[in-house]
Amino acid sequence: MRKNRTIAILLLIQLGIFLLIGRLVQLQLVSTESFSKKHVNLIEASVAQRTQEMVVSDGRGTFVDRNGKPLVEQEIPVLVLFPFLKTMDWPVETVANILHVSDSTIVAQIQQAKEPFVFSSGAEPFSLTDAQMDKINKLHLPGVLAVKKQYPLVRLYAAQLIGFTREDPQLLRARYGDRSLSPQTKIGIHGLQKAFDEFLLPEGETRLLYHVDAEGGPLFGIDVKYSDPGNPFYPISVQTTIDRDLQQMAEDVLEEHQLKKGGVVLLDVATNSILAMASRPAMNPRDPYKNNGAENQMLLPQIPGSVFKTVIAAAAIETGIATKRRTFNCSRKIDGTTPDTEHAYGMLSFEKSFAVSCNNAFATLGKQLVEQNKDIIEQYAQKLGLYPLAGWQGDVYHIADFRQLPEEKSGTIWYDKSDKYVPLAVAQTSIGQKNVRVSPLAVANMMATIARDGEAKQVRTVSKMVYKNGTTFFTFPEQPFTSEEPISLSTAMKLKELLRSVVTDERGTGRRFQTLPYAVAGKSGTAQTGKTTPQGEALINKWFAGYFPAQSPKYALVVVDLESPSSQAVTNDVFDDLVKRIYEWEAKQNAQDVNPK
Repeated sequence: MRKNRTIAILLLIQLGIFLLIGRLVQLQLVSTESFSKKHVNLIEASVAQRTQEMVVSDGRGTFVDRNGKPLVEQEIPVLVLFPFLKTMDWPVETVANILHVSDSTIVAQIQQAKEPFVFSSGAEPFSLTDAQMDKINKLHLPGVLAVKKQYPLVRLYAAQLIGFTREDPQLLRARYGDRSLSPQTKIGIHGLQKAFDEFLLPEGETRLLYHVDAEGGPLFGIDVKYSDPGNPFYPISVQTTIDRDLQQMAEDVLEEHQLKKGGVVLLDVATNSILAMASRPAMNPRDPYKNNGAENQMLLPQIPGSVFKTVIAAAAIETGIATKRRTFNCSRKIDGTTPDTEHAYGMLSFEKSFAVSCNNAFATLGKQLVEQNKDIIEQYAQKLGLYPLAGWQGDVYHIADFRQLPEEKSGTIWYDKSDKYVPLAVAQTSIGQKNVRVSPLAVANMMATIARDGEAKQVRTVSKMVYKNGTTFFTFPEQPFTSEEPISLSTAMKLKELLRSVVTDERGTGRRFQTLPYAVAGKSGTAQTGKTTPQGEALINKWFAGYFPAQSPKYALVVVDLESPSSQAVTNDVFDDLVKRIYEWEAKQNAQDVNPK
């Protein structure tokens, strides 16, 4: 009996030893990089227990403007100090003299430190010059390093366009399950951060680190190690077509005029690239989805109103139904019989009808056009770069049909194609109402197309991706918008005349802009949304879309105030102010080119 008990105890002990050995094998050999359901990396956790470190860069690629200025993050040259310096005798006076600060300031910050820190001046990091960095690093002092550290910009630029990142282990595995990435890797959730996420993923963090004992002292000597992935090509930079100065200008103007919903699109006419794009409501980076702040209104289809008459004008000119002798009763509504007491302009020519935005004229032309060709309106919307999508798309290496602006939504002209057989529905469509929806970006593209004499292109917001060493990784070329036959040069020239008359005509809807420093051509739009304020006042979409200088177009600009009471719409104020500021900005740029410092 005793013998059996002894054997049982020995077997239990042996089983326990086997279980312990099995557990050790799992911990040290099998599950070292992905332990438990939380996928803990045991090697990293072990090192972390005996390591103090500072992350200098998370390794994710970033975004710059067309001149290389940062849009999201910047590298600031700083002094990093390690806490073990408090127990060492080191030449603090020498470092203080290089920085032109008192040595007591440096010592005080070290005495309070429990981990590596950036020497600061007040609340901000103390920014070093290149000469100061060089002098400090030549001292070769343990725990004293001058490095360039990554910091987020205090100011957000083009927040909805650039988008944002966050940690999402589940989404990370769904997107990149075949890649070895830390669960803490940030990924793009919205905007360009999402569109270019695959190219921006980090190869690894850049860190300063040292190993410590239980008391926090150096464990293996006193050298601080600089750890980085060692890849000369990554991370990459995405060079956008945004101009940071113009972007800031657009955002400032929207804030000053308190535009609540809507925004601005500014294009470079020659390259058809976005120079500035600002959307309201503004995005709170801490809570992006609050108040729909993450939505980029400039990429979403909106009711265009009379801006859409430009499409009808192009089709009418090219088909020959808008003759010089033809007149329209601009004292009638779109049914041709009901008096329009608000806009009683009388009988007007085609040119005058466009200048004053006569509804009946374009309802009449639209009905005649659709009688001849049921698809003509969408055909000319496409010829002008307005429909269905404006943003750049094409193949990028293994990615087919890559879209720079994945959040851009397709426009619509006919929700129900049977409406093409209903005269009133055609009339409403022809003046940009009914089911017509186009994005402000697409409207800007239409204006840029006309400004280029009818050459329609896709809109770029990124020109290229650049390796860390400065060489080009991929270039996004200018691309034609459609394979459709473009409008003729003579039609484009006539459209230019019409758009200019909107400003120059004494009754033109854009006559306010006659005194601007640039000659402006464009089209206004007031779209009924069907919504009202609690007090019963109608909410409208108020547009002005155009280009300037009119004789030699350089910029296409669209401003829209969405779902605003007519009495409070600030569209014209914003457009006016922006054109003036761009003129002043260009004058300064030209002066600097002539007299560089």
